[in-house]
Amino acid sequence: MTQDKLIQRALKPLVWVLCLAPLLGLTGLAYMGEMTANPIEFLNRYLGEWALKFLLSALMMTPLKIVTGWAGFTRFRRLLGLFSFFYAVLHLSSYVGLDQFFNWKDIWTDLIKRTYITVGLGAFIILAVLAATSTKNMIKKLGGKNWNRLHKWVYVAGFGGCLHFFMMRKGVQAEPLYYAGFLVLLLIYRWVYYLKKQRQRTGKTAPAAL
Repeated sequence: MTQDKLIQRALKPLVWVLCLAPLLGLTGLAYMGEMTANPIEFLNRYLGEWALKFLLSALMMTPLKIVTGWAGFTRFRRLLGLFSFFYAVLHLSSYVGLDQFFNWKDIWTDLIKRTYITVGLGAFIILAVLAATSTKNMIKKLGGKNWNRLHKWVYVAGFGGCLHFFMMRKGVQAEPLYYAGFLVLLLIYRWVYYLKKQRQRTGKTAPAAL
C-alpha cells in the first residue's frame, strides 16, 4: 500500500467524524435549550447552512489538489458531496414536517409565492441527481464524459444554494455574501486553471485558445 493510500485511510475516519459533528453540536444545543425562541426555524437554518458548507467544501477539494499537488483531496470530494445532500435532506424534511406539518397545500403555495424556496428546491433536485449518480456503476453506465458533464451541475447547485441563502435573509446581510464570495473565488480559480491548461496544450495565448 502506497503512502498516499495510508494517509487517506487514516484521514477517512476523521473526515466522517467532522461531517457528523454538526449533528452532535445540534444535539448539545437542544439539550442545553439554546435553539433560540423559535427552535424550528433555528433547526431549519442550521441544517441548511451545513448543507451549503459541505457543498462548498466538496468543491474546494479539486483546487486544494491543484495547489498542494496531493491527489488524496479528491478522494474526499464524493463523501463531502454526499454529506451535503444528507444535510439538505434533513433541511427539507424539517421544513416539510416540522414547519409545515406536511400541509402540501401550504407547501405548494410557498413554492409558488416565495422565490427563495423555489430556488432552494431546484438546488436540492440537482444534488439529488448527483447523489444518485455518484456510484461507480453509474459512471460506467453513463460513460466518463457524460458523467463529468452531468456533475458539472454541482456548480449550479452551489450557486442555487448561495442564492437561496441570500434571498431567505431579509435585506443584504454579510453571512450569505461570504458563502457566495467563496464560491466565486472557487469558480475564478477553476477558470484560471482551465485557461492555463488550454495555453499549455495549444502553445497559444489564452484568448486564441478560447
